[in-house]
Amino acid sequence: MTQQEVTSDAHVSEAPRRKGLASRALGSGMWSMANFGLGQIMRLGSNLILTRILSPDDFGLMALVTSFLIGLSMFSDMGFGPSIMQSKRGDEPDFLDTIWTLKIIRGFLICLAAMVMAWPLAVFYDAPLFGWVFPVAATSMIVGGFLPTRIDTAARHLQIGRLTVIELANQLIGILITIAAALILESVWALVWGNVLGAFAQLLMFRLFLPGHRNRFRMEPKARAEVMKFGKWIFFSTICGFLLFQGDRIILGRVLTLHQLGIYNIGLFLATVPAMLGSSIGGRLFIPMYREHPPTAGEDHRRALARTRAGLTALLLSVAVVLAWVGPPLVDLLYDARYVSAGGVLVAIVCIQMLQVIPISYEYSALAAGDSRGFFIMQSSRAVIYFTLVAAGAFLYGLPGLLIGQALSQVFCYPVTVWLARRHGCWDPRHDLIATLVALAAAVTALAGHREAIVGALFS
Repeated sequence: MTQQEVTSDAHVSEAPRRKGLASRALGSGMWSMANFGLGQIMRLGSNLILTRILSPDDFGLMALVTSFLIGLSMFSDMGFGPSIMQSKRGDEPDFLDTIWTLKIIRGFLICLAAMVMAWPLAVFYDAPLFGWVFPVAATSMIVGGFLPTRIDTAARHLQIGRLTVIELANQLIGILITIAAALILESVWALVWGNVLGAFAQLLMFRLFLPGHRNRFRMEPKARAEVMKFGKWIFFSTICGFLLFQGDRIILGRVLTLHQLGIYNIGLFLATVPAMLGSSIGGRLFIPMYREHPPTAGEDHRRALARTRAGLTALLLSVAVVLAWVGPPLVDLLYDARYVSAGGVLVAIVCIQMLQVIPISYEYSALAAGDSRGFFIMQSSRAVIYFTLVAAGAFLYGLPGLLIGQALSQVFCYPVTVWLARRHGCWDPRHDLIATLVALAAAVTALAGHREAIVGALFS
């Protein structure tokens, strides 16, 4: 057989695999969009009902509780999900059972840490109720530790359909529980018990209706060593991620009243839809794509990734632009007069988010390649830049200073993201330039059009 025939056969055998991956990636992306879209509609409906039953102070306190729960979760994250998605042993029962056992241990440790931290934090924020609410809310982390690894297995193989249906059903059940609790309790405890009981419902649904490997307690030394080797950099990265994604609320808890923090959180809830959509689709779509189609393997791979990246960016910017243009009227329509200031907050934050979503696909190239160290370097650099600028701005000028710090951090963090993208051969400067010009034009028009609402929200 000639070299030409060998090459031809290789291309023939490669074509169905590329087609199969493209089909699964498209299906995964569509299911992820459906999951996010329907989930956001349910969250919005729940939010509208709960804001009419509970007070801004309740939402402010729960925002603090949620931020610290996410912080404890991130501070103990060893990258169990990415380990399953990228490891060659990701389908082996011993590997999966070891991860499941480690997750359970982690859940108990998080709850214990919450009990220790509760009262010191209550004193720090001058919020006595925090000391009672935080430990109870943390019990949901124990329940979450028992979630089966077949959730990550489904994501590994881009089999998202059934997973999406179950997740949406879980979310609906949790919302109904929370609303019922709010009608009965009419206090922040409704949000707490809704979270805890919703976690139990989620565990039951996944165990009953998601097929796959049934986990058992096991601790295989080889599997544990692999997870720890990959996860040690994920651990440090998620600590940085906490500062990036929750640092604003931790800082504002000292700068604003709980009432003001509750209003900020409503604006943030709507403004972060594009970034949350990007994370929801990106993680499930790009890690498998980068793993099976590394950009350094050929021009065809780079083109396929570029098309997918451009499509995701167009979707995210479209959502962000709509929110920026209709922000204050949307808040006026959806919420009562107590939350009117959230409209200006929404516009300011979503304009900043436009810059954040443009390079969102690059970070997954490192996780797909198992380069958790490179991912950590990027996250730690971004965290230092972000937290320094945001904290300085908040303590000097309050909420306006915090938002200015967020905007500047997006500019200074971009070179770090580019460094990681170039390291894995996936940087697309043409994509970034076009998207940035579109984002800046949209942001300028939105800020000018809603100037009065923004000034009223930030300086009142």
